[in-house]
Amino acid sequence: MPFTGFADEAFTFYEGLRADNSKTYWTKHKEIYESAVRAPMLALLEQLAPEFGGDPVMFRPYRDVRFSKDKSPYKTAQGGFVEASGGVGYYLQLDAEGVLVGGGFHARDREQTARYRSAVDDATTGGELARITTALEKAGFEVGGDQVRTRPRGVAPDHPRLDLMRREFLTVGRQLPASPAMASKAFATSVKKDWKSVRPLIEWISEHVAPTT
Repeated sequence: MPFTGFADEAFTFYEGLRADNSKTYWTKHKEIYESAVRAPMLALLEQLAPEFGGDPVMFRPYRDVRFSKDKSPYKTAQGGFVEASGGVGYYLQLDAEGVLVGGGFHARDREQTARYRSAVDDATTGGELARITTALEKAGFEVGGDQVRTRPRGVAPDHPRLDLMRREFLTVGRQLPASPAMASKAFATSVKKDWKSVRPLIEWISEHVAPTT
């Protein structure tokens, strides 16, 4: 199935799910989820995956509520991922507000976080990353990733890349508000353009931080 865009139904589906996160709502509207959310997102991921070096992955729509006080059974967004290297890649998310386009990595263990911080600390590789993230911020992307409250042990308070050093992993994302343009197959070109902007970051992470196993 070729990608033809995200219809308004995709966004209104999540508006309704936020208001009524129940099995009753999900069952009643599951056909809309399948046709307006899941199918076009998978089609878009499959269309772009060959150029960005990985297999497309659709995240499950169900929440893991075993250890959560919030027992809402469904996620209020649908995420998708194209993996460029182990756990590193390009991200897409659709919710009631629109579409989030981005990429990066989430650390699988402390050793990976340590390697990330070592690469950030190095003047050459860290300087390169700082230039990449600065360019992405100027392009409208927001830099993310969990941070320690102050700074990692042994890191100077005046470290030139303290913000990056504080992070345990690194992501970037750009929120695109829901619009009629997303209902067209041409929206794939917009996502492709943003992923190309993110590519230098993905390549940096893949070279310096990707899992060793």
